[in-house]
Amino acid sequence: MSDNKREFDLIVFGATGFTGRLVAEYLHLSGAGGARWAIAGRNLDKLGQVRDELHLPASVALLKADASDAAALKALVARARCVITTVGPYQLHGEPLATACAAGGTDYVDLCGEPLWMARMIDKLTPAAQKSGARIVFSCGFDSIPFDLGVVYLQAEAQKRFGAPLPEVRGRVARVKGTASGGTLASMMETIEAVRREPGLIKVMANPFALTPGFKGPRQPGGQGADFDDWADRWSGPFFMATINTKNVHRSNALRGHPWGTDFIYSEKLLTGKPGQADKGRKKAVALARFNKLQNLALGFTPTRALLRRFVLAKPGEGPDKAAREAGHYECWFTGKSARGELLRAVVKGDRDPGYGSTCKLISETALCLVQDVNRDATPGGVWTPGAAMGLALVRRLQERAGLTFEIAA
Repeated sequence: MSDNKREFDLIVFGATGFTGRLVAEYLHLSGAGGARWAIAGRNLDKLGQVRDELHLPASVALLKADASDAAALKALVARARCVITTVGPYQLHGEPLATACAAGGTDYVDLCGEPLWMARMIDKLTPAAQKSGARIVFSCGFDSIPFDLGVVYLQAEAQKRFGAPLPEVRGRVARVKGTASGGTLASMMETIEAVRREPGLIKVMANPFALTPGFKGPRQPGGQGADFDDWADRWSGPFFMATINTKNVHRSNALRGHPWGTDFIYSEKLLTGKPGQADKGRKKAVALARFNKLQNLALGFTPTRALLRRFVLAKPGEGPDKAAREAGHYECWFTGKSARGELLRAVVKGDRDPGYGSTCKLISETALCLVQDVNRDATPGGVWTPGAAMGLALVRRLQERAGLTFEIAA
């Protein structure tokens, strides 16, 4: 079925959950770019409550489908050009919907930061998506859009200024205020459980090229220790989302035909301290590295995981209030050095809490960009990253509509 014969441009699947509700609210308040959209979930009464409480117009239809009901999902995705899903962890709940979209020629965007599941889905979904024309796009929230697109933007600027890509880029989180979503933490727990059941999967987690099947690049910098970053003039320690972000950056390079080179190097860390405060920054970085090591050890114990599930993870329907979401922000630096030794830095900033306030805008605008700005000749069916599927078109949209800025530092 052609796109223009589908009933809806977008369906928000999981709209009764905390993040799904935020996505629906954002689409409503932003006007959704004139798109025709609906909300879906397994309980029509709860969907009705969401529509009433958010004052959504009657044109926003309520659609029933359970994440485990393959027949209902097949019928659901046939009605839309693109499905936005916030129902995770995806390794538990995501495969039937992603499979239905790949088979049905329906574009798909999610918030997945689960590399084990993504690696498996790349192999499984690619043939069907290429045949049907579906664009399957993972990791459309804080993991990994600011990082994926930050590198895309920096490399485009390097090409204009130097006539060549940067052989190495360092992604550094300079500032962040906000919380990781309950979905992110739940996904971490399920990934740990998967590795516990099948210890060999730890090699996939540690491999920066786990999402580039058939390609293995050069040895990449480690990100677990504390070190002084001379390009940033700051100390740095581990950043807990680097495991997924680095894989997506390398996949974007591979999907684009390696425009940054087959020997491209990328690392990602959290900056600590401030320039001129080396001792304070070092202590923070060392403490962060120690905490990260202890945390990894602790999460291997079943009682620790059980406690986190009970007391730390956000419960369904819960999350930070509007004031907290709007008070959040983040700033990420992407610095590279040209072959002649010239440093170039891109700064990406977000104006909301990364786990919720910014993420709901990121995934919404990614879906709209996919169906409104990117044609299928440029981005045919397959399993994509945001940076490879949309690139600078998505950068422009996020700057215009989603509260992000992409700038080259003076």
